[in-house]
Amino acid sequence: MSIHAAENLSPAFPERAAWGTAGKLRAWQAEALERYLTDAPKDFLAVATPGAGKTTFALRVAAELLQAGIVRRITVVAPTEHLKTQWAEAAARVGIQLDPSFTNASGRHNREFDGVALTYAGVAMKPLLHRARTEAAPTLVIIDEIHHAGDSRSWGDALREAFEPATRRLALTGTPFRSDTSPIPFVRYEEGADGIRRSSADYSYGYAEALRDSVVRPVLFMAYGGAMHWRTRAGDEISARLGEPLTKDLTAHAWRTALDPAGEWIPSVLRAADKRLTEVRRHVPDAGGLVIATNQANARAYARHLTELTGTRPAVVLSDDAGSSARIESFAESDERWMVAVRMVSEGVDVPRLAVGVYATSTSTPLFFAQAVGRFVRARKRGETASVFLPSVAPILTHAANLELERDHALDRPKRDGEEGLWSEEDGLVEQANAAESASDDLLGSFEALGSDAEFDHVLFDAQQFGLVADSGSDEEHEYLGLPGLLEPEQVATVLRERQAKQRPSQRAREHAQDPDQVSAHRALAAQRKELNKLVSAYARKSGKPHAVVHSELRSVCGGPELAQATSDQVAARIDKIRNWFVGRR
Repeated sequence: MSIHAAENLSPAFPERAAWGTAGKLRAWQAEALERYLTDAPKDFLAVATPGAGKTTFALRVAAELLQAGIVRRITVVAPTEHLKTQWAEAAARVGIQLDPSFTNASGRHNREFDGVALTYAGVAMKPLLHRARTEAAPTLVIIDEIHHAGDSRSWGDALREAFEPATRRLALTGTPFRSDTSPIPFVRYEEGADGIRRSSADYSYGYAEALRDSVVRPVLFMAYGGAMHWRTRAGDEISARLGEPLTKDLTAHAWRTALDPAGEWIPSVLRAADKRLTEVRRHVPDAGGLVIATNQANARAYARHLTELTGTRPAVVLSDDAGSSARIESFAESDERWMVAVRMVSEGVDVPRLAVGVYATSTSTPLFFAQAVGRFVRARKRGETASVFLPSVAPILTHAANLELERDHALDRPKRDGEEGLWSEEDGLVEQANAAESASDDLLGSFEALGSDAEFDHVLFDAQQFGLVADSGSDEEHEYLGLPGLLEPEQVATVLRERQAKQRPSQRAREHAQDPDQVSAHRALAAQRKELNKLVSAYARKSGKPHAVVHSELRSVCGGPELAQATSDQVAARIDKIRNWFVGRR
């Protein structure tokens, strides 16, 4: 079937003439549809970056199968209650009627609908009920964000039991990788040359391709560090800087201290994000912002900060219920500035006008991060940019730098305690990225945040860092906050390079204007540490090694303690050494 034919469907049944009347497909959707119609598979996995339009593709497939009489019923399985409603509304726009109110208690299919929209949890509660429904009529099952089927063995088993008899199954995801080894039902795994079995998609459309096609926006990541101060359970008071190499435990405590609503880090970052939103709205008047919080208490506190800052209370979404869905829909259709939410808005929720985000959560898995960033990348017109404000911690910065990296779900992992097993470098990076979250969860309640401040660190774009270390509120920070809200990806990179080049002469002039004797030792040492950290970050990206491994190798070669205790001479020696590594001299 040609792409032209895929874009111009003619209804096979007069009583369902509305099926398939959605607008013209994007190139990738048309290509994926042609492949689907040509192969006619029972199972099909489509992997497309968040914001690319997976829902439109799936509904066009559903319309085709209904028109051809291959199926007579549609079942959609989604992660949340809100997404059930979102699917039903999107389906209605192309003439397919889904019932999002179907319940296990009634168990009855209303004949006025072409199908139902369910949650994974609902299917897991009564898989045999849904198996019976699936067997009652030829059914297409659309499984949205299918990586959730591996969230627990019961969910995966229930999905397999309920929908094994389906005529067709269409699985969708924007993030096919998981940080565990739970197999995902109805997904094909193929063994690679390294002996590791990885998920195999029938069609893939990544962020890099979507950015090239102007389907998604370029993302500027604004990283903020700063000084953190907390008290341990033993009563010891500890200070550390967010963004500098720390142990796993110290990173967890520093990160959570930064997110404490009573400190200064959050208000400072919210002020910067609101300034960025103001600049974006100069070009995109209805642009909105989203703060993703760790828990409900923090979300309410962040909302109070935004109310004081803007004079208007933001929309607050705390749970996955009908009221929350209504608040999300109301915000999506308005021109309000801010929404604050916990996890539920991080995945699948469609609010295309979101352009500025604050990642104010301690969740560090690559899966969650990719879905969270996906809320901001959907492009409505060419040139729109997205900005996401981040804590300057290694796992999150790694995810941001790897935004264009496509991962598959790997089943094989090494066994512990000397048992045989398989391992891949990619799996190691994922485990490392999750380490901080696991540690912080174990340590919850074992410390008390005492204070924090925010310091603009750098802008990360296309895996490159831009920006000099500067205090929050400085001219350097405002240079980046004031970037235009409409720029093509190539223009973004050009503007960032030009602004960094302009900053460096003024920075050097300020340094030379100071009397060296009047520059405090701790400020000079802090500047050295920052320089070393940037070099380590760049070398880590070049070599593929984790930051901690690069620091360890430097210590092994140059000697001395961890960076936090190293002297100025020791740090200088490591700077010289890593510069030699860049040019191939070990």
